[in-house]
Amino acid sequence: MKVFSQIFKSRLSTDGIFYAQIKKLIGYSPKDIALFQEAFTHSSMNRKNKHGATLNFERLEFLGDTILASVVSDFLYEKFPQAREGRLTKLRSKIVSRENLNSIGKSLHLTELMESPKNIKNMGSDVYGNLLEALIGAIYLETGFDKCSAFIHKKILSHHLDLDHLDRAVLSYKSLLVEWAQKNKKHLRFKIEKDAGLDPDINYSATVVFDSKPLIKARDHSKKKAEEKAARRAYYKLQIDS
Repeated sequence: MKVFSQIFKSRLSTDGIFYAQIKKLIGYSPKDIALFQEAFTHSSMNRKNKHGATLNFERLEFLGDTILASVVSDFLYEKFPQAREGRLTKLRSKIVSRENLNSIGKSLHLTELMESPKNIKNMGSDVYGNLLEALIGAIYLETGFDKCSAFIHKKILSHHLDLDHLDRAVLSYKSLLVEWAQKNKKHLRFKIEKDAGLDPDINYSATVVFDSKPLIKARDHSKKKAEEKAARRAYYKLQIDS
């Protein structure tokens, strides 16, 4: 327990490795390193503050999600003065989508800063986006909206944003597949089952049933991800068949 306490204190030290990594990442010397410690603490650590409240990145993630959406909305409003509300909404959804944020968080190597007893391989890809949003939340609390906005522009909107690619990207293959089936009067449904395979991180399987026959099956750790994976495979298979 004493060793664990020493490790925790070293992460809060202004001359420690964690402090130096955070400083390099955010581009300034943080005044409240404990805030960033919280942003990179996984819930599986079961840590609490002196008041007994849970201490992990989830609350900061919630805050960062809201700040990010506001900054991206302002960015798109200024960049596309002629765009209608519908296109702006779709672009914002793609920029702040879990897949895009996961990709950015991974490119920034955010999990290398995370404190968790679990292996990153067993957490799924969403942890990258979660940490990115928590980091944004921490920066906002420490510096305010303007400087946090500047960080988002520099780290996300300037270096990790391909608008042409996002404009063409598919946000939900399931939605596309359902719309296609309705338009073409095809009977399509998703069959979800618990998955009892050998991989403990795979919890569900989704089967796309097309005209009463199983078409494609996919597995993942959540119902939503299994459905989306199956829908993507079915979408391309039906295009090939046609």
